[in-house]
Amino acid sequence: MLLALNPIAFQLGGLEVHWYGIIIASAVLIAVYLAMREAPKRGIKEDHILNLILWALPFALIGARLYYVAFEWPYYAAHPGEIIAIWHGGIAIYGALIASVIVFAIYCRVQWLPVWLVLDIAAPTVMLAQAIGRWGNFMNQEAHGAVTTLAYLRGLHLPEFIIQQMNIGGAYRQPTFLYESMWNLVGFALLMTVRHHEHWFKQGEVVLSYVMWYSFGRFFVEGMRTDSLYVMPGLRVSQLLSIILFVAAAGLVWYRRRQGNVAWYLDGNPLKAVE
Repeated sequence: MLLALNPIAFQLGGLEVHWYGIIIASAVLIAVYLAMREAPKRGIKEDHILNLILWALPFALIGARLYYVAFEWPYYAAHPGEIIAIWHGGIAIYGALIASVIVFAIYCRVQWLPVWLVLDIAAPTVMLAQAIGRWGNFMNQEAHGAVTTLAYLRGLHLPEFIIQQMNIGGAYRQPTFLYESMWNLVGFALLMTVRHHEHWFKQGEVVLSYVMWYSFGRFFVEGMRTDSLYVMPGLRVSQLLSIILFVAAAGLVWYRRRQGNVAWYLDGNPLKAVE
């Protein structure tokens, strides 16, 4: 039997470098690279993408933590010193996404950039980063589902190293990290394939399609996880938010299409040409 993978990649003196951090950092770098390649084609300078990432990353981390703390407030109210102890675990991707969108909107307003277009450029790459980032959860043996059987996992035709990494606490677990990763990877491939088709997407519809795709898949994956935050017994926070986001995104697509004056994604930046 294979042993569980070591979550620590290497040590530098007394500093332990975890695979989780390496994977997340790699995911961000790949996403930034792809967004920077797309931005000039749509009339947005590459520098704006770098600036956005530098602003968004710290606020995304804060947002991810605050989101988690808010829904676990009884514990953190009793242990306030743990609020900043992010190294003990407890962040939520929805919190990071919400904080990042706010930063994007503020930055774009200050820099006179079309918010919807910038979000469209970033959305598919964010989905890819999420797909890659879930493998950090895999290395930490977290974000998994309920107990299952070895026969079930082998029936999925998974590589043996994934199967053995899903042996957690003496029991095999549903690889929900993998389900979400694959769902996001398919969504990334679809959006990257079709967003350059003429007259397919109005500005804003790439990011709204991302929201609908991600929230739809997350609703079902969240239902299989064992580490969910709950609004109340039986109602998971991420499932409720997934429903709200899916309906809101679909409604925005319908509403903006009816306006008739929304530019096409391929029209690029109507406010400022690339310098």
